[in-house]
Amino acid sequence: MIGPVMIGPSSSHTAGACRIGLLARGILGVEPRTARIALHGSFAKTGRGHGTDRALVAGLLGFKPDDGRLHSSLDEAKAAGLEIHWSVEDLGNVHPNSVRLELSGAGRKTEVLASSIGGGVVEVLEVDGVQVRFGGARHTLLVEHEDFYGAIATVTRVVADDRVNIAALSCNRDRRGGEALMCLELDARLSDAALHWIERIHGMHWIRMLEPVMDEA
Repeated sequence: MIGPVMIGPSSSHTAGACRIGLLARGILGVEPRTARIALHGSFAKTGRGHGTDRALVAGLLGFKPDDGRLHSSLDEAKAAGLEIHWSVEDLGNVHPNSVRLELSGAGRKTEVLASSIGGGVVEVLEVDGVQVRFGGARHTLLVEHEDFYGAIATVTRVVADDRVNIAALSCNRDRRGGEALMCLELDARLSDAALHWIERIHGMHWIRMLEPVMDEA
């Protein structure tokens, strides 16, 4: 198998970890100032030797897997004022290469659970405690909103009017009438005008338009 273009040594522990950091940064939507990073399984046992810690931080700083600054990312984080707290935790029934990132910055905060499943491929499993599943190979629209009648139809109508095709869609909630998270994997980025319309829909808490962090298979 031809692996991703990256700074080594490991596609799973290095390239995948960097992509998880990039996605978590995108979900926060601003420059992270504090990061609490809980490593699980083999990420915890062998991650430091494979550069997982440096790769995760590199992604949080916006560096891609082939960025030469990856190996010095911990120093780069200090210079940028990013405060990092590490822990080892059992995150439950997830892939051995998994991590939970709690990020904050500019008055925002988010919690992301994600896994690196091999060959640099990653999956995001939870955002802010709500189940979700996407891999970062497509333009991905995340919408956190109140669980209300017609929410999905309202958002997808805006996407259709913007002439963007939906490749995959899911929506999960913490409880009926509570908080919900909509995930739309798209064939192209939504226009700024479409994003502005979705932001104005009653009951929407926040939206994020995430750029792909890897090629689609």
